[in-house]
Amino acid sequence: MIRFDILSIFPEMFQTPFDCSLIKKALEKQLIELHIHDIRRYALDKHRMTDDYPYGGGGGMVMKVDPIARALDDVAPARDNAQVVLLTPQGETFKQEIAEELSRYSRIVLICGHYEGVDERVREHLIDREISIGDYVLTGGELPAMIVVDAVSRLVPEVLGNRESALFDSFSTGLLEGPHYTRPQEYRNWRVPDVILSGDHKKINEWRRRKSLKRTLARRPDLLAKANLSEEDRKILKNEG
Repeated sequence: MIRFDILSIFPEMFQTPFDCSLIKKALEKQLIELHIHDIRRYALDKHRMTDDYPYGGGGGMVMKVDPIARALDDVAPARDNAQVVLLTPQGETFKQEIAEELSRYSRIVLICGHYEGVDERVREHLIDREISIGDYVLTGGELPAMIVVDAVSRLVPEVLGNRESALFDSFSTGLLEGPHYTRPQEYRNWRVPDVILSGDHKKINEWRRRKSLKRTLARRPDLLAKANLSEEDRKILKNEG
């Protein structure tokens, strides 16, 4: 089981997204735990201020270090088998391999950044890593936190109905997934490929691998440099090239 603790100044944003789909079922089955914490509760002034003007001038506001530190002291005083993550555009780009790394921890604390950023002392002293979901800027770290929770939760055993599903996801194998089909066999003269209906699992697996390689070559050739490719894979790619 993994416990997620999310520190945010807008905790209400999390009320609906986690109340549906597989995340809701995972929570009901106690496969994951999810706790949302309002950083404003840890601000000691009467206005519950979590941000202030930056020293030295400049545009925007900066999230204060002290409410975040107090929140962490309360929520996660011990860091045994835990990761504290700051969601920020300056972090490493979130990928499947990072989701897999995080899924090995029993506890993940996600800090949702805001405004112009956070006091640098948060980065220097309070967190283990920084994560970004892409090269663009959002209004805050709440949406990235939801994405991290979703991507990591589905790797927890029994969260997915089919345990093999996560093993063959796009990016988990280093390649994009090939095409999938289901009923009906024919629709508007669009037929399911005969090999998929053949019942010959060896041929089906070979076909899927070939399609996966071709799709990756066409859409994300950069992934092939790090993929674990066999000699047969290389022959297929060479013929496609």
